[in-house]
Amino acid sequence: MELENVIGLGVAGNFAHHLEQAGELKDFENVVTAEPDAPKGIFPFYLPNSDSFLGLYSIGTDTLKLPEYEANAQVEPEIAVLFDIVYNDNNEVTDLIAQKFTTFNDCTIRKEGAKKISEKKSWGLNSKGIGDKWISIDKFEEGGVMDRYHLCSFVKRNGVLHPYGVDAPLLGYSYFYAKLKTWLIDKMNTQEDFGPLEDIAAHLKACDYPNQALISIGATAYAEFGENNYLKSGDEVYVVAYDAEVEGSDFETSESKVILHQKVQ
Repeated sequence: MELENVIGLGVAGNFAHHLEQAGELKDFENVVTAEPDAPKGIFPFYLPNSDSFLGLYSIGTDTLKLPEYEANAQVEPEIAVLFDIVYNDNNEVTDLIAQKFTTFNDCTIRKEGAKKISEKKSWGLNSKGIGDKWISIDKFEEGGVMDRYHLCSFVKRNGVLHPYGVDAPLLGYSYFYAKLKTWLIDKMNTQEDFGPLEDIAAHLKACDYPNQALISIGATAYAEFGENNYLKSGDEVYVVAYDAEVEGSDFETSESKVILHQKVQ
């Protein structure tokens, strides 16, 4: 699927313990949230037609290219949802209509001194990864297909497979379904340029109000190997979403399983 005209946004801090493990909690020390478990904000990772570094389409499918400079890069295993964006006459976002979802690697470099989250998110071609298929969303609420799904991730290094993120049900996201959608709409309209966060309404305007958004809704907590190991050239990354009612977390393909498999260069 072509995503070059779709704005790419991510949610920071939507799974318990992820920010602490990633060493990024300090970045958000001055960001006040409505509830203790609320996500910290949203950030751009791709801005179609932008002249900035975020204007480069960075989403790959089978290759993950590390930066040329020495960088501490970690997999961020996520679910990405493709939303249709509805605007009112004042170009404010009034609704997000969830269409389908897939697996996503919001690969991030742990970069000292980065002023914005986005500075850690995109450094060139194939700095992100997206799954091999999409699952249609029947309804973005409890009782829908996403209820049954789990997300897990692994890194294969020197022939050995290591769990990288914990195996987590999608219902384990801090904000999900209507609560997440309401929060996203509010942030897309009102989030200010503050600390590590950016003015998303200004980005939407600069991108000429795109019709759709690819939103990665938050990374899981890390397993022990993921917390303690950065990616190396030669690693293989797997991010898997599977229907826990009918299958397991292996790499056997099925109609209901989505696998992202990237070779790290």
